[in-house]
Amino acid sequence: MKNNIKKAAAGGFAAVLTAAALAACGEAPAERAGEGNSDYLPCIVSDEGGFDDKSFNQLSYEGVKEAADELGSKFKDVESNSPNDYTSNLESLVGQGCDTIVTVGFALSAATIESAKANPETEYVLIDDAADADFDGKTDAENIKPILYDTAQAAFLAGYVAADYTKTGVVGTYGGQPFPTVTIFMDGFKQGVEYYAKTKNKDVKVVGYEGGEKGSFTGEFVANEKATNTARQIIDQNADVILPVGGPIYQGALTAIADSGKEVALIGVDADFYETDPNTQDVVLTSILKNMKTSTTDVILAAGEDKFDATPYVGTLENDGVGLAPFHNFESKVSETLPDEIDEVTAGIKDGSIKVNSYLAE
Repeated sequence: MKNNIKKAAAGGFAAVLTAAALAACGEAPAERAGEGNSDYLPCIVSDEGGFDDKSFNQLSYEGVKEAADELGSKFKDVESNSPNDYTSNLESLVGQGCDTIVTVGFALSAATIESAKANPETEYVLIDDAADADFDGKTDAENIKPILYDTAQAAFLAGYVAADYTKTGVVGTYGGQPFPTVTIFMDGFKQGVEYYAKTKNKDVKVVGYEGGEKGSFTGEFVANEKATNTARQIIDQNADVILPVGGPIYQGALTAIADSGKEVALIGVDADFYETDPNTQDVVLTSILKNMKTSTTDVILAAGEDKFDATPYVGTLENDGVGLAPFHNFESKVSETLPDEIDEVTAGIKDGSIKVNSYLAE
């Protein structure tokens, strides 16, 4: 088992908000078997959305599994049922001798920083947060590698698509909580809609989000009645395209769409919903992608070969860390010129001629 960590200076990033975690008992770690030939042990802990969220927890889990299979190692995973589980779940994994622990989601940031400082010889990979609770622009522990995604770029494209597709002239979005890694989608989406409206001289309105913390938020990241009711409020404002941001809260939108009796299109986040959740196939226009599985796989493979590097990773359109999913069943429903226009906008974002503002833009 590895004992040494290669330390790397963390790059500067704008600080992000974190959710405090209280110690409590979560589910016992489950050991998964690869070939078992390697003594390197990677581990992963989910946020409260669980590994079957059809979103970033699931993609990160698949990334760890793929890396473990390739390395010929076992791996351990533990799901969190609530934020109260984060600290105890991390303590459990450290006690199990994990070499590298992947923590999924910004809500785990505070617990990850605490655990990393207490266990400097354990490697940590924090997905969707910069691990910068002291707001100094640097990762708070040298054994944490942040994996971040400038999803505003891909969300800008989705906003452009939504603005071109809408028949009512109204599109909407809502989120789980106003963390930067949630609002980054909503900011990009809003900018994309506004860019389309300006360049096409058309009137398209965004409801559900004004910017920052001003918007519609469910207050948590679970598929519950609040998620459904929030989606209903967006649809009741005449929106015929809706972007829910926050893991499984999109399932509330599916219920609201079905109950409305209207033709409302859904935009997915993190994964290609058409591929990960067949229940969305009739309504999903496109999805804003984070290439989380590949980036997680690559980091764990490097760590398993004693090449752990704590330098933060930021996914962009340029490095294929983020992107836009195909239109799938909506291919015949979007305008014929839209694919070429999206290619042009993508090129403009990559070369800097089209500016997309986000906390990761620098």
